[in-house]
Amino acid sequence: VQLQASGGGLVQAGGSLRLSCAASRNIFNINHMGWYRQAPGKQRGLVALITSGGFTNYTDSVQGRFTISRGNAKNTVYLQMNSLKPGDTAVYYCNVRTVVGNYWGKGTQVTVSS
Repeated sequence: VQLQASGGGLVQAGGSLRLSCAASRNIFNINHMGWYRQAPGKQRGLVALITSGGFTNYTDSVQGRFTISRGNAKNTVYLQMNSLKPGDTAVYYCNVRTVVGNYWGKGTQVTVSS
């Protein structure tokens, strides 16, 4: 399974971006789908995830600003990012975890200027 992330770019502080992640084929037995990010010199960390049952979880720093959702096709996941801050600058990776596998996309750069 390959994951293709898109939607990153350069935006001013306070702006919005919507990230998309699509799988190359239908994925079965999904536990959860999520977005992670890695800023220069820092470890990759969880931004948001959504379980197969629709439960969502966010890291504290994005709570109330970011929204994760799944597409109707169930093999897509989105991250709506509002009120972006320079501290959100990072490479964003989508992730799908199933009963038997853990899949990562290649990442999309998000840069927020002050």
